[in-house]
Amino acid sequence: QVQLAESGGGLVQPGGSLTLSCEASSTFFSFNALGWYRQAPGKQREWIATLFSHGTTSYAVAVKDRFTISRDNAENTMYLQMNRLKPEDTAVYYCNGIDYKFPWGQGTQVTVSS
Repeated sequence: QVQLAESGGGLVQPGGSLTLSCEASSTFFSFNALGWYRQAPGKQREWIATLFSHGTTSYAVAVKDRFTISRDNAENTMYLQMNRLKPEDTAVYYCNGIDYKFPWGQGTQVTVSS
């Protein structure tokens, strides 16, 4: 059973940066497409970034050119570097597969506010 553990969230001012981490077993990282998602208050969970095993990435329009998804295979960890954060980025952030979904982790709260 794959367990997903997100961390690294917090309170940050608009324009600031945060790096989120997703730790999971090697089984998770054996899948071809992994991603980050977020759920803002009162909204449905939405996809924001994909990292394919061969290195290609894809981003939602709302985060493109500000967020970067990456992974460290040796550490079984996936990252989401978030720059130029905006108040509308406030949400709980989750990692999971793209084509196959594992049980969701607890997520990590990101709050962007002055």
